[in-house]
Amino acid sequence: MTDNYAKNIQTQDGMLEALQWHIDHGADETLVDIAVDRTVTPDIADVIAKAPPPKAVVQKAVESYPEMMGAAAAIIEAQKCAAACETLEELKIAIMDFEGLSIKKTATNMVFGDGNPKAPIMLVGEAPGADEDIQGKPFVGVGGQLLDKILASIGLDRNATDLNSAVYISNIINWRPPGNRTPSQAEQNISLAFIERHIALVQPKMIILCGGVAAKTLLKRSDSISKIRGSFHDYPVGEKLIPAMATYHPAYLLRTPSQKKAVWADMQMFQAKMKEIAA
Repeated sequence: MTDNYAKNIQTQDGMLEALQWHIDHGADETLVDIAVDRTVTPDIADVIAKAPPPKAVVQKAVESYPEMMGAAAAIIEAQKCAAACETLEELKIAIMDFEGLSIKKTATNMVFGDGNPKAPIMLVGEAPGADEDIQGKPFVGVGGQLLDKILASIGLDRNATDLNSAVYISNIINWRPPGNRTPSQAEQNISLAFIERHIALVQPKMIILCGGVAAKTLLKRSDSISKIRGSFHDYPVGEKLIPAMATYHPAYLLRTPSQKKAVWADMQMFQAKMKEIAA
């Protein structure tokens, strides 16, 4: 935060600006019901007197949150659950029942997919945001509106009934990370089996990987999205190799409008490939 920001929060308008700043950065949920003035120096003796014994705190935490399996065990369990699914409905239920991701505890809804699962084009994003968490659908917030415009520029529509223009949308992560933070590497690794099975069940002819998390996770690359985008990559589904193209995430474009030109170039390249495959 800047010095001006620190000075402004001392006024009423400044406080409103400070609140909006936190909302814009994903801190849109309260942790307690009563407001706490963090600018007041606490009475240490009073805090100590009111604090519960350490053992009570630990016991309460154990009772409130069931034990989560470790990342390695969660990956194995996710692979078993995903492999057993023969339909999208079975996969959806398996993800909802899976207890290996702690972010499930803080999310409102599981976000599975949107659009026509029979569509030849599948788009995979990163993770749900606040709007997606509320509605239970991927890409429905401001970034989703921009995505719809991007897809429309090459004749694709998630609501299309004609399969020639239909697109199916999902995410690497099915639960919203708290505060819209980037999913951790462990969360990506655990969720990988589910999105891979998701793609295998949809059997798309082409894939758009939206953002660095999607591109790195599914292509198993460590390069930045700026280096991965701009060309096609072979994504294996069974014995098939599906053309996959990575591009910038709409949320990134909202912060960096100058990169819209790069996404437009990606979409033109993708559309040309669509016509080539359809021919």
